[in-house]
Amino acid sequence: MANKAMVWLEESFAPALNKAAKNIWVETIKDALMQVLPLILVGSLVTVFAILQDYIPGFPNLWTLSSYTMGLIGLFIAFLIPFNYMEKKKLPKMRIVSGMTAVCLFALILRLEELAELEYSALGAGGMFVSIIIGIIVAIVMGLFSHFSFFSKNSAIPDFVRFWFDSMLPIVLLITAGWVVVYLLNFNLFAFIQGLFRPLTAISESFGGFVLIYFIMCFLYSMGISTWIYYAVLSPIMLSGIAANMEAAAAGLSATHIMTTEVVYVAFLAIGGTGATLSLVFMLMASKSKRCKSIGMASFVPGLLNINEPVVFGCIAWNPILMIPMWIQGVFLSVITYIGLRSGIVPIPKSVFGLWYTPYPVASFILSGIAGLALCLILFAVSFAIWYPFFKVYEKQQIAAEKTED
Repeated sequence: MANKAMVWLEESFAPALNKAAKNIWVETIKDALMQVLPLILVGSLVTVFAILQDYIPGFPNLWTLSSYTMGLIGLFIAFLIPFNYMEKKKLPKMRIVSGMTAVCLFALILRLEELAELEYSALGAGGMFVSIIIGIIVAIVMGLFSHFSFFSKNSAIPDFVRFWFDSMLPIVLLITAGWVVVYLLNFNLFAFIQGLFRPLTAISESFGGFVLIYFIMCFLYSMGISTWIYYAVLSPIMLSGIAANMEAAAAGLSATHIMTTEVVYVAFLAIGGTGATLSLVFMLMASKSKRCKSIGMASFVPGLLNINEPVVFGCIAWNPILMIPMWIQGVFLSVITYIGLRSGIVPIPKSVFGLWYTPYPVASFILSGIAGLALCLILFAVSFAIWYPFFKVYEKQQIAAEKTED
């Protein structure tokens, strides 16, 4: 029965998910999110240095740098989604104008002239769901009109002039439609779109949702399925969550969102990478098996930087003995983290810290203080205890195989 399940996972389930990951919309959104990553990292660096304000009198306020980098990613995403879509559809002439149209429509929906009365975060992570939807709508409409022209193919009018006039029609349709809905009908489209995604955010913040999401991460990764397959959906939730935490902190309130990059990837769950593989790397390095030791040595430095592809593809992926403990990690570590953060014993991170390659538990301490450091050490100990018995079985097999080869 177990063998049949493994065969189904390997031959049917995994290929289907990998095919889904190559869907043009998944790739388009994923690429847009990756392209704004440098700006998120700048915002993270600001967090590191802004902490010095608490210890050095007169140290300059660096948060403005975050406002004009990470604080504008919603605007950038609106531009990048139709831009990337046109690139993938091989419509290079439509890239720039599609991106600019999306920015116009996004700004219109925000009622940009009233920005002083709006939450500034609407331009950044707080408005990412809206910017993604606007980007997709503009990409679809501009794509549909890409083959339309007011002029015949034999027209003597220069191509660039034809393009100007042909692109005007979809731009007018999109901007006019937005104007009618937002201004004439006085409908808050921004709040409406945000509301559509609110249940998804609520689920991710619940106990069951939080545990299930991290379990799925570990489950898929144990089969060698790229974690990017869910990045397009999960990243906006995580970024909007930390943005909300930052706003709450600025208002003197407590942070409440735990489904954030800071919790999942930076401070607690992903010790050595998704699935908490760093403790396994230490075991491999100390192994009596030559193969185990070589994998451990090759995975050590990347593991310290939370890059665990070497160990995952070196001995975990499609190896039932080590896949199972990775699944168990997904449940136990997320349960402990949820309880620690929701109980108030450990402060929920309230600052953006996209430097996921920072070695544990440095980021844990920076984001959640001594309590965060303690939680990280507890998680590492639990992770070690989960990996150990399975590793010993795997090591025994490898030693036996090596003796046979000799």
